[in-house]
Amino acid sequence: MEIPVYDVEKPQPLDVRKARLHYQSRKRGMLENDLLLSTFAKKYLDSFNENQTMMYDRLINSPSNDWDIFHWIVEKKPTPKEFDNEVMDMLKKHAKNEERSALTQPPLY
Repeated sequence: MEIPVYDVEKPQPLDVRKARLHYQSRKRGMLENDLLLSTFAKKYLDSFNENQTMMYDRLINSPSNDWDIFHWIVEKKPTPKEFDNEVMDMLKKHAKNEERSALTQPPLY
């Protein structure tokens, strides 16, 4: 199933973009990404600068299959060049869950 295309380049205040991304990180269509992305967003998104926020927005809103995103994060498939950046590196580290913490969706604000 394809993720609907969202116009990532549409001008938007940073706080509004981050609020949208928090929500979109929770509602992916597959539980694995719901858990990985929502906990990642809860942990890092508020501290992202504009460039990092745009990298994350492009990753989760570019036309691609949710399974592709999952496989890139858990390193089962190579990450395409356009998504191979510092945010993806952070996501990969987050997915390893080296702290062995339980992953549950954080509440919305």
